[in-house]
Amino acid sequence: MLTAVGLLIVGLILLVWSADRLVFGAAALARNIGISPLVIGMTILAMGSSAPEMMVSATAAIADKTDTAVGNVLGSNIANIALILGLTALIKPLSISSGLLRRELPLMIGVTLVAGWILWDGHLGFGEGVILFVLFFLFIITMLHISRKEKKKGDALISDQESEVPEGVETKKAVIWLIIGLILLPVSADMLVENAVYIAKYFGMSDLVIGLTIIAIGTSLPELAASLAGVLKGEDDMAVGNIIGSNVFNILAVMGIPGIINPSVLSEHAMGRDFWVMLIVSLLLVVMSLGKSKSINRIEGLVLFLIFVAYQTYLFMNMSA
Repeated sequence: MLTAVGLLIVGLILLVWSADRLVFGAAALARNIGISPLVIGMTILAMGSSAPEMMVSATAAIADKTDTAVGNVLGSNIANIALILGLTALIKPLSISSGLLRRELPLMIGVTLVAGWILWDGHLGFGEGVILFVLFFLFIITMLHISRKEKKKGDALISDQESEVPEGVETKKAVIWLIIGLILLPVSADMLVENAVYIAKYFGMSDLVIGLTIIAIGTSLPELAASLAGVLKGEDDMAVGNIIGSNVFNILAVMGIPGIINPSVLSEHAMGRDFWVMLIVSLLLVVMSLGKSKSINRIEGLVLFLIFVAYQTYLFMNMSA
């Protein structure tokens, strides 16, 4: 058991680090070949924080653990809002000023409802996986179109995203980091999933709960780091924008992967319990962000955090569900 715990921690650290190196290398290479910072920021960097979820989802699906893959999506989205934004707002209230964010939030709710439609019949099929990927590319195109308009208005979030694109990196160095990330990401994901499943089975956890707890929290660490860094630099919109983008990518891209790789019948709890928690915290985020104050204060952050604690407590008390 101690060996499995140690390997899980190593796998998680490598997963987060390799995803960061992969995104760094890809973004630097894209800039060097002439792709605009706006496009890089809205695609490579925006998807970067979801890279661990994508690889873990694919690994779980290949291992015939589709419930774990779907649980990772639902659990990560819940953790992104309730845990990460909750903790971040407790440290410093988050002010929402970006026009781009105010347009993304309704899109996030729409995508969340799409997830409900997919999960409604308790089956994730190949066709549904394809639909999710088509919607994913449509979302990217839509956001690029909106971003170009908002950039002309001097949107702070877009400027922050462009400033995150690495510059002055030699192409050779960028390629090396890209290759290292591509090699280590699947290896670390396999290590994480294999040992998480071993530990969870030891304690009698279901495949779904494994994804909702251990794996979801672990793969959400890049979002936590990005949000805290954004707040400490005074980039509140960036902190919230990372979460919104990650949640959309998780549903459209990450949940689409197991549908294509391993279409399966899902646990009834994915729709009957966990989807509704994801929808509720998503709606709370919209209400808080688009309210009169256009901010998430400490009290609201505490509410989100307590929801996360209560939800995780319930899961651990019903591990086999």
